[in-house]
Amino acid sequence: MIKKISRNTNRLLRKSRTKGKIVGTESRPRLVIFKSLKNIYAQVIDDQKQHTLLSLSTLNDEYFAKLKSKKNKDAAKKIGEMIAEKTIEQGIKNVVFDRNGYKYHGNIKLFADAARSKGLIF
Repeated sequence: MIKKISRNTNRLLRKSRTKGKIVGTESRPRLVIFKSLKNIYAQVIDDQKQHTLLSLSTLNDEYFAKLKSKKNKDAAKKIGEMIAEKTIEQGIKNVVFDRNGYKYHGNIKLFADAARSKGLIF
């Protein structure tokens, strides 16, 4: 009998394969994305100091109140642009992109492309 593996279990397996390879430093912190069923979250983390430099999600109503849905492609683009702008304001242009085990397509790709278009380098 073949046991069916859930989508989230597959994501966690992909995440564990890359976990030791992606490390954020003070000069080049780690940009992490997480998707839930309702929202999208992004963080910029310095792993050496174990410190979150910047955090943004679609739960922040001041930026994302006008969106129809907080989990679709428009939200992914908007949060990518916002995190890039705020990161560059703090003087950080280079980051390491951590997909958090998600495949690089759909909302993850749109998030990354939007962040790159605003000047973030990864």
